[in-house]
Amino acid sequence: MKITAGVIAGGGAGLLTLTQAFKQKKQAGAAPQKLDFTPTESQWTYGQLDPSVTAELAYQSYSEGSCMYATVVGVVSQLAERFGEPYASFPTHLFKYGHGGIGGYGSVCGTLNGAAALIGLLIPDKNVQDKMIADLFHWYEKEPLPAFSPQNANFDFTPPTSVSNSVLCHASNTNWCKESGFKVSSKERKERCRRLTADVTKKVTAALNEIHTNAYLTGTHSNETVGTCVVCHGADGKLDNTAVKMSCNSCHSESVGHRIFSDVHYKFMKE
Repeated sequence: MKITAGVIAGGGAGLLTLTQAFKQKKQAGAAPQKLDFTPTESQWTYGQLDPSVTAELAYQSYSEGSCMYATVVGVVSQLAERFGEPYASFPTHLFKYGHGGIGGYGSVCGTLNGAAALIGLLIPDKNVQDKMIADLFHWYEKEPLPAFSPQNANFDFTPPTSVSNSVLCHASNTNWCKESGFKVSSKERKERCRRLTADVTKKVTAALNEIHTNAYLTGTHSNETVGTCVVCHGADGKLDNTAVKMSCNSCHSESVGHRIFSDVHYKFMKE
């Protein structure tokens, strides 16, 4: 038994040494850098907004059309008050479709969908849009939320925070339910999403303020899991079968076999 145990231990140590020898280096995250943006002549004028006021408006508007709608209304209603048209007749009702991960489908979180729509509306440069959206989504994945505390609470309950590790509505909700012990159909979960909507609205408003004053830094949030996976699975890897920025391990758990043998297998794969 001693001899057998020694062989197993020695083999395990040797296997660990072998896998470490072929370990792929994860993709380094980009250092924060100033994001340049020059506003062009447009009817969609933007003026600095107070993120806290915008968050409160989003929270209070939630019951009218849920998360995506409330996010957009929180910003657009203030711009309509300040500038009039085209915001005054902006069809905000169309954003009601985003509730529950798009019509209740459980896909991308509605408040993120609304925030991305606001960036697309107010920032015409696609390259700038992409960087701002990625920053916002990375923040959402790893930030303990909700943190917002309303002035006039709809429901007298302070939701515990959780890290969603996902931008998907169903995963974000499920992770919170596991952490809190509440059901997804509960009033407590609905209040969580209502306050979460305010958090995201506040975040995107601050980002819009910064980009319009040349104070925006991109790459301040990153995801180490993605940086590890795309080395092999991304466009620069041999597998080249995944295009992704969102957290990988919210949907894909790493098997023992993958953890032990993937690096060795990858090393000897043909290009």
